[in-house]
Amino acid sequence: MPSLPAVPDGKRPTLTDLAARAGVSVSLASIVMRGAKGAGAATRERVLEAAREIGYRPDSRARLLRSNRSHLLGVQFDLQQPFHADMVEALYTAAESAGYQIALSAVAPSRSEQHAVETLLTDRCEALILLSPHAPVSRLTQLAAQLPVVSVARRLRPRAQDVDVVRAADDEGARQAVDHLVALGHRDIVHIDGGRAPGAADRRRGYKAAMNRHGLADRARLVPGGLTEDHGAAAARTLLADASRPTAVLAFNDHCAIGVLDTFLRAGVAVPEEISVVGFDDSHLARLAHVDLTTVGQEVPELARLAVERAVARLEGEATEDDREIVVTPRLVIRSTTAAPFRS
Repeated sequence: MPSLPAVPDGKRPTLTDLAARAGVSVSLASIVMRGAKGAGAATRERVLEAAREIGYRPDSRARLLRSNRSHLLGVQFDLQQPFHADMVEALYTAAESAGYQIALSAVAPSRSEQHAVETLLTDRCEALILLSPHAPVSRLTQLAAQLPVVSVARRLRPRAQDVDVVRAADDEGARQAVDHLVALGHRDIVHIDGGRAPGAADRRRGYKAAMNRHGLADRARLVPGGLTEDHGAAAARTLLADASRPTAVLAFNDHCAIGVLDTFLRAGVAVPEEISVVGFDDSHLARLAHVDLTTVGQEVPELARLAVERAVARLEGEATEDDREIVVTPRLVIRSTTAAPFRS
């Protein structure tokens, strides 16, 4: 029996290598690997078996670059935000189901949002999905004049022309958290604010509205905070230095809440026995067994599905003008960091 053609060590197998291994023409090997019609069942199986033997995988990016379209959805995300990591995972699933691929570009302390977006434009992305963008509305409008843009997890005020928005009802989420704490018996509930972060104004408004509805407007209190664990830790130190501590805290997000929990733990303040803590996002951090954080879930799979649907609809010319903003109702996820107050 003649020996089969080998692939040189360290060399990525090519379509030519595959065709030689299977004993077919390059064009026939290409038909099989593309799943196109034109190859018999026996030939198809022989080519696929040869691909497994030599470890051949189609270079999908190269194929896309040779076509008139890239079928790439560019995603800008913040490297430091756990919620964004969860969103990216869900976006991969949603994009693949729609026949598209994802190109990622991160925002980090050393990498600006503008740089992240410009990289995606260079990559020939057909649409942009921006997670919690901080860019001014005018900049988002400029981008939308070039290609479809979907803003996720940020309300745009004023509305950016031609920019789609997919977000959670942040104010409703904050109201759910306050209602839960009040039902447990809490009255002194502090909100660690998110400052100018996307969603912060709505969460702030929802917190105040809920406190007012429960007749607790005079006890409403905002403490400066932010997006990160350090912000939460600083806010927790402020609360610990106060002679009149609250019995419950609603943090801006889960990352901020982790900083609160860590600071309370180091200070010997028991959660939830002395102070209950609620986060926001239901990120993977909140679900860790040793954290088990009560939080407001943003329905990540649904947000991702809708964001991809909006982007693809614009690209395929299927979108209508009356659905530029889609708002998803969040849900409270009760875990072990909330309980009835030790004192009333």
